[in-house]
Amino acid sequence: MASLADSFLADLDELSDNEAYPEEENAEAVGTEEIGDDDMPDLESLNYDDLDSVSKLQKTQRYNDIMQKVENALQKGTDFSNQGSILEEDPEYQLIVDCNALSVDIENEIIIIHNFIRDKYRLKFPELESLVHHPIDYARVVQKIGNEMDLTLVDLEGLLPSAIIMVISVTASTTSGKPLSEENLVKTIEACERALTLDAAKKKVLEFVESRMGYIAPNLSTIVGSAVASKLMGTAGGLGALAKMPACNVQLLGAKRKNLAGFSTATSQFRVGYLEQTDVFQSTPPALRTRACRLIAAKSTLAARIDSIRGDPTGKAGRNLLEEIRKKIEKWQEPPPAKLPKPLPVPDFEPKKKRGGRRLRKMKERYAQTDMMKLANRMQFGVPEESSLGDGLGEGYGMLGQAGSGKLRVSTAPSKLSAKITKKFKEKSYGSSGATSGLTSSLAFTPVQGIELSNPQAHGNLLGSGTQSTYFSETGTFSKIKRT
Repeated sequence: MASLADSFLADLDELSDNEAYPEEENAEAVGTEEIGDDDMPDLESLNYDDLDSVSKLQKTQRYNDIMQKVENALQKGTDFSNQGSILEEDPEYQLIVDCNALSVDIENEIIIIHNFIRDKYRLKFPELESLVHHPIDYARVVQKIGNEMDLTLVDLEGLLPSAIIMVISVTASTTSGKPLSEENLVKTIEACERALTLDAAKKKVLEFVESRMGYIAPNLSTIVGSAVASKLMGTAGGLGALAKMPACNVQLLGAKRKNLAGFSTATSQFRVGYLEQTDVFQSTPPALRTRACRLIAAKSTLAARIDSIRGDPTGKAGRNLLEEIRKKIEKWQEPPPAKLPKPLPVPDFEPKKKRGGRRLRKMKERYAQTDMMKLANRMQFGVPEESSLGDGLGEGYGMLGQAGSGKLRVSTAPSKLSAKITKKFKEKSYGSSGATSGLTSSLAFTPVQGIELSNPQAHGNLLGSGTQSTYFSETGTFSKIKRT
């Protein structure tokens, strides 16, 4: 078994000696081809010990040509002699488009140099990068401090706010950093100077673009400002391309997807690009900024279309559109109108035409509320009312039966309707002729014998008819009383 293992090891050694790892050779060839094809090499293949291998923008011919043209244009001033020419053929218009692209390259170059400075100066002051975040401010502070360990001897006034200067001084007294070597210090200071030079070049480019935007796009510059107008034109690829773009896409120019790391997206402004840098957008309340951004994008598109055909070189149309935007935003902020009290209708003093007469009076009398219902609907203070189920449950009786008689009925005043009904009831005959009424009885109560049987019709037969049966007795006589 040992001989077999030795043979395998020998075969592996021969393979390693004969083959020169073709994967690495291919990788090196691909890397050289990429560097040769592209002016900006890959960040992983950069040599961070050499500043020239990191920052190459200032040595390119494109950078030098554009900056030379910008300086000449700023010295010459604005030339309005060729206003009637086609805008795309104007050399200054082409220079503005190139300046917009160059400003983006300058920003990327400053970020690369900032990373180089942080890597070198981290050995001296590692806490500084967490205190100063802006790349240009960081480069100025590093250039001012240098290799000095005691920051009380360094004057940072004017570079940073006083509160941050105090924090930097306190942190520097307890830092664990050590002074840089002479070679690293020289490279760091040179990188700081190069970053500040690029920042000055960027400001000069933006100054030129903003000065020419009043001529290239006067109406668009009036609405969104010269800086934002130049960014919109640079991102869209020129004023003609911006004029052909719909408003919903103009709103998204320059928008970046924000990584909120799991936080709420309720207050974040999505789908807003360079237009959020305008003065109108910043002065709008946060609740209305989404609507305001759509409105600004729509009016900016109209202004860009006017500028693309040189419709209004004076910028009056842009001022009118800006005033319209402001009026609409102010209208959105107005409170809703207060609700007015609804007035009562005008009273009608004229008598209403209602039907009268005997039929209406009879109907009112028939459906009138009875006295018993009036008492049932009335309650006496301090006296509990009787109810159908007792203990206040069921239907209440009100003041019915409050007199102590135990009856719920009360005497009602005689009405014409009840008298008429009674008369009709009496006129009707309920029984055969000659029948004895059921109310008559053969029992009589006498003071002598008590209860005795008697014929009730016998007494009626004794009575005669006429006046004798009423007033005079048939057996009695007149008597004369003598006076004494």
